[in-house]
Amino acid sequence: MKLNKNWHIANKMPKNPTVDERIVWHLEHQKNCGCRDIPEKLKLEMKKRGL
Repeated sequence: MKLNKNWHIANKMPKNPTVDERIVWHLEHQKNCGCRDIPEKLKLEMKKRGL
């Protein structure tokens, strides 16, 4: 899947997001847009949490 510009416009990453906010945003991003993968550091944190 390529960039879904409309999704990005409607779903901005919060300023200074918490880890929880980043996880939620990236999971939704993965469902709606394929412009990039979840960062490795965040993937590790998600794995620790069993997500």
